[in-house]
Amino acid sequence: MSEVRNPLLHYVEASTNTLPPFEQIEPAHIQPAVEEIISRNKALVEALAQQETPSWESLVARLEEADDDLNRLWSPISHMNSVVSNDALRAAHDACLPLLSDYGTYISQHEELFAAYTKLQESPVFADLSKPQQRVIHDTIRDFKLGGVALPQEKKARYAEIQSRLSDLSSTFSNQVLDATHAWFLHMEDQSRLAGLPESALEAAQAEAQARDLNGFVFTLDIPSYLPVMMYADDRSLREELYRAYCTRASEQGPNAGEFDNSQVIVETLQLRSELASLLEYKNYAELSLATKMATSADEVVKFLNDLAEKSLPQAKEELEEIKQFARQQGVDELSAWDIPYYAEQLKQQSYSISDEMLRPYFPETQVVKGLFDICSRLFGVRFELVEGVSTWHKDVKYFHVIDEQERVRASFYLDLYARAKKRGGAWMADCMVRRERADGSQQLPVAFLTCNFNPPVGGKPALFTHDEVLTLFHEFGHGLHHMLTQVNIGSISGINGVPWDAVELPSQFLENWCWEKEALPLIAKHYETGEELPADLLSNMLKARNFQAAMQMVRQLEFSLFDMEIHARDKMNTANDVQETLNQVRERVAVVIPPEFNRFQHSFGHIFAGGYAAGYYSYKWAEVLSADAFSRFEEEGIFNQQTGKDFRTHILEKGGSEDIADLFKAFRGRAAELEPLLRHSGIRTQEAA
Repeated sequence: MSEVRNPLLHYVEASTNTLPPFEQIEPAHIQPAVEEIISRNKALVEALAQQETPSWESLVARLEEADDDLNRLWSPISHMNSVVSNDALRAAHDACLPLLSDYGTYISQHEELFAAYTKLQESPVFADLSKPQQRVIHDTIRDFKLGGVALPQEKKARYAEIQSRLSDLSSTFSNQVLDATHAWFLHMEDQSRLAGLPESALEAAQAEAQARDLNGFVFTLDIPSYLPVMMYADDRSLREELYRAYCTRASEQGPNAGEFDNSQVIVETLQLRSELASLLEYKNYAELSLATKMATSADEVVKFLNDLAEKSLPQAKEELEEIKQFARQQGVDELSAWDIPYYAEQLKQQSYSISDEMLRPYFPETQVVKGLFDICSRLFGVRFELVEGVSTWHKDVKYFHVIDEQERVRASFYLDLYARAKKRGGAWMADCMVRRERADGSQQLPVAFLTCNFNPPVGGKPALFTHDEVLTLFHEFGHGLHHMLTQVNIGSISGINGVPWDAVELPSQFLENWCWEKEALPLIAKHYETGEELPADLLSNMLKARNFQAAMQMVRQLEFSLFDMEIHARDKMNTANDVQETLNQVRERVAVVIPPEFNRFQHSFGHIFAGGYAAGYYSYKWAEVLSADAFSRFEEEGIFNQQTGKDFRTHILEKGGSEDIADLFKAFRGRAAELEPLLRHSGIRTQEAA
């Protein structure tokens, strides 16, 4: 009897645009498939590196093909580990991380391959290549240098050790946050402690209890369960209990103290990043990180962040004082960290007669998704079509085609909206496949994973979203459009690939604007029972409340961004206390809310310790300058102006990383980006306006 073919290898070798066979993938398939593809790729690299007269076709295109094989193989594995994790899958996934890290180092330090690329760049044929092709070669040579190709042998070996260890630490950090989040829950049968909680939160807590074969209510540290307690529960001790559990996750503090502690993971990660930068002769890791970004130096980033802080802090202090004054009127003189969201929400309701829960019935999933699609169709000339019968990792996942004006399938995406056990928290877009031309001349189309963590349908009702969740969905879909609408046919600069990290948030933040526009809201907001649009008074109050505490939110993001830059720009981060001290110092300068001493926010700051945002968290604000200014053109010309939408698609969404983002922005906006639209959209009063 012949051996059964590994479904992962079968998928990688299949015809163009074959989708991953999620329902067939077993943990046992993973490592053998990864080893096989890496082995094939290494054999190819050794052959490619020997060329006397390398060309685009004989060198770059063939290496891109090999890279794509590995990316298409690893993408569904990595994704499943994030959304349907279990012990066996995690073990198989983590066993491959050293293999992938070693392979990445093998490529980046391959002197003969580097020489072949350099030879191509210096040859007469280079001038005949297209600008995007030249950009790929230029960026690849830069990445060889950042990968340590010029290091002496003993330093190369150390570089490889560091990269492999950093990969392990990143996975450990993420796993411990996930484990800590799901290790804690609060089971309650006494409903009297739940006064103030909205019906939707009670129904979700009952459904969670039933899923665990318990009576009463269960609250978890997943955001859809945690946040309503912090915002609405009248019982102060209940809020405190959840707050302590949430903000001590994966640390030496709190109810699971020490069990999933990321303290040493953080310290070792920072020390290794610092050593890596030193090996490559950068002053610190912040400077190394910025080598591939729009910003040119850590000083430039810090100045940008401090400038925003200076403009925002006076207003943020006023906003906090308003909450304190309101709480005093309710008989609470000393506000604790777990009181601020609660009294802020009470103040918002009193000031604007609005709350998330009043709006929730108007944002049922079906209407929000349909409205999102309608808005993107009007702006970018594409439509979306549900496809049945596609293999997925969970029954709740849906799959869609993106259809262009010529009725051609342009791209596809998986939509996974609901929170569940063993699914990483947060929301993200990841690529399943990139757009590229394959070696046989066929067109590979982009496929995206769009993932959120919203409450599922409960109590016979459809899934009902808060307006914040609607913003999250639009944000991730903006990333998705950047990935899916690209017209670049070279994988390494297709979609979001090759886009500087501090510009990658431009399309995502940009798309959020339509969630606030009177002309667009009727498309996404209809009552789930009556079909009624948002009543005029609710709409008016929602728009008035848009910038409620905007300055407090601004300085909170600046706190995270400055903390990130400082821990990566300082030499001595030898203990968890050094990291905590740095965060405390940043808070003294820019925070208006100082958390309690036991708060360990940094222990679950996955963006910088388990994501791609190390010394790059400032990117959210940096890109927000671009996105706010880009949207200001729609404000001037009409939010559904088809020509403006077409221009954004042409200059930003379709170009991927094929051209300099500053040039692309100028082509769309007619000038360089300006700060004023961001301050205006954020409700930050400037001196001129004051």
